[in-house]
Amino acid sequence: MTNDVANDPTSNGGNVHVFPVPDISCGHCVSAITEQVETVDGVTSLDVNLDKKLVTVTGGDATAIVAAIDEAGYDVA
Repeated sequence: MTNDVANDPTSNGGNVHVFPVPDISCGHCVSAITEQVETVDGVTSLDVNLDKKLVTVTGGDATAIVAAIDEAGYDVA
């Protein structure tokens, strides 16, 4: 699932962060993580891949993104 949260995916330098999140397993996980990560300043897009158990985020601060994933109830490995 890809979810664009801004019109310009190159804003904020286009930094791409990839986080392994081994506990994600369903659509609810995707929704919970998406909802929280979208609130992080500077995030322009995100993808939650259930098969690979990865959260890929463009833009935003890595520490704030990890905190948002934690707030959603999941741990970054």
